Parts: sequence; structure tokens; C-alpha cells
Amino acid sequence: MAPGIVPPFLLSRIAEAESERLAVAPRAARRTLVLTDHEVRRRAAITFSVDGDDLVAELTDQPDRTIADAKGSETLPGEVVRREGDDSSGDTAVDEAYDGLGATFELLSQVYGRNSIDGAGLPLDASVHYGEHYDNAFWNGERMVFGDGDGEVFGRFTASLSVIGHELAHGVTEHTLGLVYQGQAGALNESISDVFGALVEQHAKGQSAAEATWLIGEGLFTPEVEGSALRSMKAPGTAYDDDVLGADPQPAHMDDYVETSDDNGGVHINSGIPNRAFYLVAEALGGDAWERAGRIWYDTLTGDGARDRVPTDADFARFAAATVHAAGARYGESSPEIDAVRAGWAGVGVAIDDGAQGRAGR
Repeated sequence: MAPGIVPPFLLSRIAEAESERLAVAPRAARRTLVLTDHEVRRRAAITFSVDGDDLVAELTDQPDRTIADAKGSETLPGEVVRREGDDSSGDTAVDEAYDGLGATFELLSQVYGRNSIDGAGLPLDASVHYGEHYDNAFWNGERMVFGDGDGEVFGRFTASLSVIGHELAHGVTEHTLGLVYQGQAGALNESISDVFGALVEQHAKGQSAAEATWLIGEGLFTPEVEGSALRSMKAPGTAYDDDVLGADPQPAHMDDYVETSDDNGGVHINSGIPNRAFYLVAEALGGDAWERAGRIWYDTLTGDGARDRVPTDADFARFAAATVHAAGARYGESSPEIDAVRAGWAGVGVAIDDGAQGRAGR
């Protein structure tokens, strides 16, 4: 289980902050760090249409959402307040969570033909209003959990569609490649979630690659924070620069790779490198990023032999080789898509492991 959308190094900065503008946030961050450390069925709808004299029944995937209200407690799941098909509850966090789960399901189903995060119709459950001033959101392997933020650094975590998509994408990775949450494999785990978090938001808003902001967690910070989001896929290292939070530490190139034992070997920091690689691929291909660029990354997770090409401890070079394979398998070895993928990884200084393919077949 990933520890949440807000990296622990950022929460630690807030927890240790001595600033006149912060009365609640340091205590909230300390409590969030403590709490974060602790914590199938197929559903379908039948639609009917008429083809000449024949009545045609089609089985289509539908989400199965349940939203609970923890009411400021740390006990999950809380009281169920909205189920699939219910009208709006009037509670902003409840309805944002409901809509965000639906938008994620829609991308997976409509674009990639995947029925929920496990591919078999897993119900999408969420709890909102978790804890007091809880500064995070996370997928615990069974449900999404959202805090309301401290009101000084962070607002409510249901406000960002990319956050909801990001956390649910951890479930997709868990059910496909099962990447360990350490070092470069952990950074890939985080990056894959950022990729699909961004794609969920772009798909829901109808934004092309050129129109999108490529920001993860846009809208989470309060107006008092000098920053636009938690991360920028387009320009890692530029998402914030604040007197409390410090400067965004993400590198955009292997020349600046951060060697650290913190944060499981820098999983939230070094994810900026594969994030920018994906952005470069999407930019080069143009159009809607969830189509060709997103399809290549999705094929890398789910295609035949994916687990052989991408072992659970894969490094950036091994994953890059798998994306090249996926592009070639879908679009051809002389295609613009495979050229864009190679150029994207070259643009962030990742040398593709050309020997990975041979090792995978042994």
C-alpha cells in the first residue's frame, strides 16, 4: 500500500515548521504521519437495443460506488451516505469522491476496456471526512480514504480529480505488475499513478495533451501557499516554492537523480523522471494523451508477458524497455509511436535496457 498522495518528506516539513501563519498545520501533519503509517465481484448493466426485428442485449461495465462519512473519526469505513445511483448528497466531499471514482472507472472502462481497478468489477468504496485535519488521501487496498486538510496548507483532498485517479491507479498497479514500493521500482509505482491520475483528469475535462496542465494535486493547497500543485509532470521541480514547504525537490533528468534512504528510497522525488518521460511522449504524439501515450503505458502494465518484462523490482531502464516493446507491439517497429517513446526516455537521460527483452524470454 502506498502511503498517500502527500509524500512524507512534505508532511515532515510542515510538522517541523515554525511559522506565524500556521496554527493548526504542524500538529495536523504530525498526526497525519502517524495515521498514514497504520492504515470481487463483477457488476454489469444490461442495455437493450433493436436491430431490425431483433432485440439485442449488451452487457456493459458499470461502476459500483459506495461513499461513507467517517465524521472526523479514524474508524473506517464510517456511515454510508451515498450508494451507486443515488442523487447528490449535498456534501461537497461526498459528491466529489463519488464523481471522482466514476471518472476513474470511466477512463479505465471506456478507453482501456478494464472493468474497475482489478479488471473484474471491484466495487469502488471511499470514506471522506477522515480524521481531524487529516492532510492526505490514500488507497488502503480496499477503499479510498480522504482527509479534509488542515485549512492552512491543505484543503479537502476530494477537490483534486488527479489525486483520486492517482490513488486508484495504485490499485491497478497492485493487480498487474505488483511493483515493490522501494527505490526505482517504487518511483515507477508512483509515476504510473501520476500518469493515470493525470489521464483521468484530462479525460474527464476533455483536455488534449497540449491543453492539460500536467499538474498532480492542483487545487489542494490553500491560497496562502506559494505553489500550484504537489507535482508537475511537465516540469518536475517547479510545482511549489514556499517558505514552509521549501522548494519542490523533484528531478526531471537522471543527471539529478536523488540518492536517499528517506521516503522508501525517494519514491515521491525520483518519480519526476519517468513522469517527464511520459509527458514528452504525450507531447510528441499530440492529441489526447489517454489514447496513444496512455495506451502504451497501459499495455506495459497489462500486455502478454508484462510481468516478465517488468519484474517487481524493475528499474527505470527495464520499464523503459517494456514501454518500447509495448509501442512496437501495438503500432509497429517503425512507427512514430515507438520513436516518441525512445525519444521520451532519452530526454530524461534513461538509457533503455535493450537486454531486458532477452532476459524476459529465458
